[in-house]
Amino acid sequence: MANGFGTLYIGASGLKSSQNGLNTTSNNLANVNTLGYVRQQVIYSDRNYNTYDTTTAISPQQTGLGVKIGDVVHARDVFLDRSFRTISGRQAFYASTAEAIDEVYTFYQELEGKAFQDSMGDFWTAFQEFAKRPDDTVNQNLVIQKAHLFISRAAAVYKGFRDYQSNINTQISNDIDKINELGNTIYELNLEIQKIEAAGVETAMTLRDQRDAALDELSAYADIQYKESTDGIVKVKLEGTEFIDSVACYKIGKRTDDINGFVTPYWIHSSNPENGDYDELYNFTVDISSELGTDMGELKALVLARGDRTANYRDIEGLSVREYNTSTADSIAAGMSIMLSAEAQLDQLVHGIVTAINDIFCPNIESGAVTGLTGDNMLKATDANGKEYYIKADTLILDVDKCSYGVDGELPPTELFTRLGTERYTKVEAEDGNTYYIYNKEDPTDASKQYTLGYISVNEILREEETRLPHLTKNGSVDQALADRLVGIWDEKRLTLDPSDTNALTFMDYYSNMIGNFGTLGSIYESTAASLTGSVDSTDNQRAQVIGVSSDEELTKMIKYQNAYNAASRFINVVDEMIEHLLTRLGA
Repeated sequence: MANGFGTLYIGASGLKSSQNGLNTTSNNLANVNTLGYVRQQVIYSDRNYNTYDTTTAISPQQTGLGVKIGDVVHARDVFLDRSFRTISGRQAFYASTAEAIDEVYTFYQELEGKAFQDSMGDFWTAFQEFAKRPDDTVNQNLVIQKAHLFISRAAAVYKGFRDYQSNINTQISNDIDKINELGNTIYELNLEIQKIEAAGVETAMTLRDQRDAALDELSAYADIQYKESTDGIVKVKLEGTEFIDSVACYKIGKRTDDINGFVTPYWIHSSNPENGDYDELYNFTVDISSELGTDMGELKALVLARGDRTANYRDIEGLSVREYNTSTADSIAAGMSIMLSAEAQLDQLVHGIVTAINDIFCPNIESGAVTGLTGDNMLKATDANGKEYYIKADTLILDVDKCSYGVDGELPPTELFTRLGTERYTKVEAEDGNTYYIYNKEDPTDASKQYTLGYISVNEILREEETRLPHLTKNGSVDQALADRLVGIWDEKRLTLDPSDTNALTFMDYYSNMIGNFGTLGSIYESTAASLTGSVDSTDNQRAQVIGVSSDEELTKMIKYQNAYNAASRFINVVDEMIEHLLTRLGA
C-alpha cells in the first residue's frame, strides 16, 4: 500500500517537470525576437532512489522517486563567442580606417564640384601664357589669380582634413564614453549575477544574456580578453590591461591637448596627471599587423587615423624611412596615420611648388660666393633697426646678379608667395660697405615662418600691382629666360611621395601617384573590412544556430512536454484507480 501511494509522487514529479519544461519553452517563444536572448534548454535527471536491503531478494530492491529538472542551461558555444568577438574587433578596425581613407579621397576629387587637380592644371597653364608675353599685364594678372586659386583650393582641402580630424576626435571621445559605460554595465551585472547564484540554486539567465551582449559590443571598440571565475565574475582585460575585476571597473580617461583639443585615452588608475605622468591606452611603437594581433578595435583605428597633431611637409622632408614609418612614445609617425600622411603629402606638394617658383623669382646664393668668405670667417652687418647680424660663408643671400625685377626696379624683387610670420629677406648693411639681403630660412619650430598651408598666401603687393611681379632684367628688357624656367619646373622631377619612395616625380605625377596610392590603400582596407564583415555575419549565423530561438523547434518541444504532462496525468489516474480498487474490494 505504501508503494502504491508513493507512486503518486512519481507521477506528480512528472507533472511538475513537464510543467517546468513548458514554462521554459514558453519563455523561449516569448523572446524569439529579443536581441541578445539565448535560448534555454531543460535537462532532466532522476530523483534519488530508495534502496531496501532484504535477505530474501537476490539483489537490494530499489524504488525510484521520479524525475526532476537537473538544470536549465544556456545554449552557448564559448569558442564561437570568442571567434565572433575577435573578428568583430578586427572588422571595426579596418572599417574605420577605410572610412578615413574614403574621406581623404573625397576631399581631393571633389571640392565645390571641381577636382583639386584642375586648379593645379590652371596654375600651370597660367605660366604657359606668361611665357608667351611676360610683360603683358593680363598674363601677369593671370599668374597671380591662378596662384591665389591654387592656394585657396589647397588650403580648403587642408582645412577639410583638419575638420575631419576634429570629427574623428569627437568619435574618439564618444567611444571612450561608451567603453566606460559598457565596462560599468558588465561590472554591475557581475555583482548581480554573483548575488543570485551564490546559493547554487538559481542561474541568472537574463543577466548573463545582458552581460554577453555587453561583451559583444565592447569587443568592437577595443581588443579584449576575458575569463569567468568560479564565482560567476567575468574579468576583462582591455588592450592587455586589467579593465574589470571583482573589485572595480577601471575607467579610461581623456587627456586633451591644449593646442588642438585632440583627446588621447589613458588609464586613470595608473596615471598621475598632476605630474604629467600618463599611462597611455595604446602603444603605437608596436607595428600594426594581424600576426601580432594589433589590428583590433574601432577606438584604436580612430586614434591612429586621426593622429596626434596637424602634419605638414616637415613630417616627410628630411626623414628616414624608419622615422617616417615608426611612431615614438611621444608622437605618431606620419606614415602610420591616414590623416597625417594625407596632410603631410599635400603640404609637401604645395611647399615644393611654392618654393620652386619663389626661388626663380627671388634666387638665393651662399654668401661665400659673393663676399669671398671661407671657413668660419664672418662679416658683421646691421639692419635698419640696428640689429646685428653675422654673415657666414654658407649664409643664403639674394643673388642680385641673377634675380629679375618688377617695373619698380627695386630690390629685393617681390616674391609670389609670402609667409605669415616673416618677410623673405632682411636687408642689412655690412661692414664691407655693401648691402645684402639675407634670406630668412624656414624655422622648424615656427610654422608661421614656413612655406606651409595655413601660413602662406599670394603676396598682397602683387594682387594690388601685378606689374611688380618680376619679369625684367636689370637693364629693363623682358626676362624671357625667367619665364622659360618657370614653365620648366613643371617638367622637373623634384618630389618623392615619402622617404621610402626612391623615384622622383614631377608635380603633376606626384599628385597622380598620391591619389592613386590613397585609392589603392582604400581599396585594400575596404576589401579587408568587407571580407571581415562576411566572417562576422557567418560566425554570428553559426552562433544563432546554437543560441537562437527557433519557433518551429520550440513548438515541437512544447508538444513533447504537453504529451509528457498528459502521460504523467494518465499515470496518476491509473494509480488512483488501482488504489481505489484495492481499498474498495479488499477493504470490504
